[in-house]
Amino acid sequence: MGEFFSIFIDSFDVFMEGMWLTLRLSVVSLLIAIVIGLFFAMLKISRVKVLEIIADLYIWIVRGTPLIVQIFILFYGLAEIWLIPEFWAASIGLAFHSGAYIAEIIRGAIQSITKGQTEAARSLGMSRSLTMRRVVLPQAFRRAVPSLGNQFIIGIKDSSLASFIGLQELFGVSNTMGSNSFDYLPYFFTVAIYYLLIVLILTIAVNQLEKKLAVSD
Repeated sequence: MGEFFSIFIDSFDVFMEGMWLTLRLSVVSLLIAIVIGLFFAMLKISRVKVLEIIADLYIWIVRGTPLIVQIFILFYGLAEIWLIPEFWAASIGLAFHSGAYIAEIIRGAIQSITKGQTEAARSLGMSRSLTMRRVVLPQAFRRAVPSLGNQFIIGIKDSSLASFIGLQELFGVSNTMGSNSFDYLPYFFTVAIYYLLIVLILTIAVNQLEKKLAVSD
């Protein structure tokens, strides 16, 4: 136990750098994933069958293949076309993966808005696209916020796979330091604590946000 605390204190600065990279990676990938998710959610609820099939195919591919395989395909596949930095390869890979789940979250939120509001907006002369932008989407995003928060928490943990393409985020730092000392376990315990603290803080934030949204409803 004494060795563990010593490692935790001595490696604090290095792990903080890894945590900062983990958070940046997670935030960037989530923002890209929201754009992807919104796009495919719109395809899925469209009246054009071909577009709905494209959205279903994308979601099926993401759900049916491991995230690490998707990251490797994007990283090594894109490298054949142009050299892409590890950070952006991981960000795009995580976004591509999370986008499918966010698409389903947004689709469900959109379909939870009563048709009466859409009909009321259309009766005022709004077009279908304008009704979606001004009436449906603002309410849908508001309802989707708790689920998006949970998806962000999942993304934090999924970001550990970025270490397999060379990124020194939290897990990458623990793996490197463990290989230097040939004693992995204390560093894995240390990184587990960092992940638990991040997830705890985000969980509290999401729960507080859910309570505020529930009160406003």
